[in-house]
Amino acid sequence: MRIRVLGCSGAIARDCRTTSFLVDSQLLIDAGTGVGDLTLAEMARIDDVFLTHSHLDHIAALPLMLDAVAKLRQQPLRVHGLTATLQALRQHVFNDVIWPDFTRLPRPDRPFVTLHPFDTGDVLSLAGLQVEVLPATHSVPAVGVAVDGGTGAWVFSGDTGGDARFWARVQQLPVKALVIETAFGEAEHELAVRSGHLSPITLIQELRHLPRAPEYPIHITHTKPSETADIAAQLTALEAHADHPVGWPLTLKWLTAGDEFII
Repeated sequence: MRIRVLGCSGAIARDCRTTSFLVDSQLLIDAGTGVGDLTLAEMARIDDVFLTHSHLDHIAALPLMLDAVAKLRQQPLRVHGLTATLQALRQHVFNDVIWPDFTRLPRPDRPFVTLHPFDTGDVLSLAGLQVEVLPATHSVPAVGVAVDGGTGAWVFSGDTGGDARFWARVQQLPVKALVIETAFGEAEHELAVRSGHLSPITLIQELRHLPRAPEYPIHITHTKPSETADIAAQLTALEAHADHPVGWPLTLKWLTAGDEFII
């Protein structure tokens, strides 16, 4: 299973793309601005899009991608999300005001896109992969995801302010890599809490759900370009504590658009 990091930033700037991951060639996890770096042929090969939630930085490229490749596809693109996420797409994006309603165009019986609801805890079969919908707590209905191609799971927290249910399930999975957000520095800790995001201290609190040092890498995502250096310094300072903030060395890694992983 091949994971391509198309975007992993919390905002845009030069060389910064918002959240999107391409799994093998047919499954897209979120549809942030990083999708725009794919070729037309690569976009046309995507059959399924899994959305963690409805915020713009995770869906921005979806309508534009559909417009780019609709005539290259033989079948509708399948978009999977919570009912609330799909309702938000219908009401605020595919509403013939912000964007044409591609759920009815070019014909209601053969649209460019179909919407498929899931619930937390569901296990989907998408593009030959097992995709499990994980719990998440955010400012809008949201989920995380675990994708397993038969050799272990790649786990993504999605946008989250922390959720004990997520960690309980993670400890039961054959995790090979974990991607977790840290959207704000400590100067904006209260804003992070109110908006359902993590900061360095709350990231540490969440990692304490793990009883021991994991055997898999933990990758940080969703930092804003203007705050990435500060967040990295704050986590380094926390790690310098004599007994480690979580009881074991953090060994955190930082995602960059263009990274690729084989699991």
